[in-house]
Amino acid sequence: MNVVVYCSANAGLPEEITSIATALGQWIGENRHSLVYGGVNAGLMHITAQAALDAGCQNVVGIVPEFFQHRADPLCTKLVLANDLNDRKSRLISHGDVFVVLPGGLGTIDEWISTLSTLVVEGSDRPIVVVNYNGMYAAQAEQLRTTAQSQFARAASIDRSILVNNSQELINTLNEINKL
Repeated sequence: MNVVVYCSANAGLPEEITSIATALGQWIGENRHSLVYGGVNAGLMHITAQAALDAGCQNVVGIVPEFFQHRADPLCTKLVLANDLNDRKSRLISHGDVFVVLPGGLGTIDEWISTLSTLVVEGSDRPIVVVNYNGMYAAQAEQLRTTAQSQFARAASIDRSILVNNSQELINTLNEINKL
């Protein structure tokens, strides 16, 4: 299974946040899945990749825009250069069997919503698990629910992201998905 991870590339995040990325990477490696991520050598991206490799992951795919090539993570077993951020998003989505959204900034939110939009248009049931750490994504999730219930949305499934609050809920949810 290809697990696509969207997350922060900021360094210096608190241990309570980095431990979520570590737990995810360990789960990916222990279950012999592939990690597909933004491929940057920083922040939660690098932490997730390191934990996955340390736990036995054999396939760490980094998809990096050409203008970020100098920031590519040396942990990648395969590096894919994308033309730009939109090309990277498209490639990440096409590689994913399951998507995990960790804490992150505007880019992470953009990747989550773009993935959700693509999956709804395609009629795909690939899961998106969102780590709503300290409620950081609660407003976006509420907006998706509001939009899904409005007259403007064609698909009620647009609010289908699975929100979890911590690493234990994340791992439990991934274990359930893994059984499917």
